[in-house]
Amino acid sequence: MAALKIAFEAPDNPGSSSLGKKPIDFAQLGKQTMGDKELEIEVLQLFARQARQAVAEIAAGDADRRVQAAHRLKGAALAVGAVDVAEAAAAIEREPGNAILAGALGAAVLVTELFILKLCR
Repeated sequence: MAALKIAFEAPDNPGSSSLGKKPIDFAQLGKQTMGDKELEIEVLQLFARQARQAVAEIAAGDADRRVQAAHRLKGAALAVGAVDVAEAAAAIEREPGNAILAGALGAAVLVTELFILKLCR
């Protein structure tokens, strides 16, 4: 049980957002998983894979596909508490052709994925 507690202490992440907050809101994630720590890890790993796939779809797709992928990613991000990713995806929904926003989304996903990987160690 102590190993699970250690695994879920938020890792240090100097690459997190400018306000110093963690990329995952654990209160939101806990609501979705009813506090089940093993389920949290499983959900976060699934989210990381989906987020990576959505970023690839946004990079390769036309405007409609970008909007659809961004919308799916925004919903998934909000469900797990990845607020920065959700905000970046919402920006893509509004401006699907903006390469700067796509880059910001990719960066937010990368920071979040690295954070998740640290949790899983």
